[in-house]
Amino acid sequence: MAFDALKQIDAGVLNVGYAESGPADGRPVILLHGWPYDIHSYDDVVPLLAAKGYRVIVPHLRGHGTTRFLSSETFRNGQPSALAVDTIALMDALKIEKAIIAGFDWGARNANIMAALWPERCKATVSVSGYPIGSQAAGKTPLPPNAELQWWYQFYFATERGRAGYDKYRHDFAKLIWQLASPKWKFSDATFDRSAASFDNPDHVSIVIHNYRWRLGLAEGEPKHDDLEKRLAQFPVITVPTITLEGDANGAPHPDPSAYARKFSGKYAHRTIEGGVGHNLPQEAPRAFADAVVEVDGY
Repeated sequence: MAFDALKQIDAGVLNVGYAESGPADGRPVILLHGWPYDIHSYDDVVPLLAAKGYRVIVPHLRGHGTTRFLSSETFRNGQPSALAVDTIALMDALKIEKAIIAGFDWGARNANIMAALWPERCKATVSVSGYPIGSQAAGKTPLPPNAELQWWYQFYFATERGRAGYDKYRHDFAKLIWQLASPKWKFSDATFDRSAASFDNPDHVSIVIHNYRWRLGLAEGEPKHDDLEKRLAQFPVITVPTITLEGDANGAPHPDPSAYARKFSGKYAHRTIEGGVGHNLPQEAPRAFADAVVEVDGY
């Protein structure tokens, strides 16, 4: 499906572009995309949830699509806690007290951070690839060579050549990541181009580069988020009811589900989605993703 005309709302430091579907008084669900993806990862999830009576909100993350910073003076910060603060600000602006938060990639990290730091705002979560909360200290720890190889783009982004290369070739770069992360997904050029348009956002490169440099401890975040990051560096247990999902053909770096099951102390389930499903799980297996949202709502 193509989303109807996007809405815009001032929320925190941003003017957020978002899609909305379903009844205005429905139980709210916020669907969060990752990188290098956008709201269209949820094209086929949204109508399934709206038909079940949910109010579905799908925002463009900072640096993507029609989302813009309100001030040219605001630091273009990609650190994970800042993205979670954006989502809380969006909920405040939309007068949503509590919602189901679901996401993959950056969006899964966002959902986990929200559940860990603001559990009172999260009715439940759906998280692809489990528990991706990290810290700068953890990001400095060397991994075995095979694991490091999977993060090649993170090291590329650590260089000025990498920043310039991503800026110049951002569409080709994103398509390569799609192919590597979902090796069995045969997406069309039209499907990719619809999402790739979101990477033309004027802040896109700055946000992406800062995110990955921050993770390696090569860039500073904003002091106002220091307390949040200190709490996240303790890798807090998530008490909110959660379903984690994993595709059986995820080509992106991801842990075995057994590695994170104990990070969820509330009602919890894990599902492996079969059929050659890669990293962009909601777009590759929309019914399985929507079913997880409905299921976790009943926990």
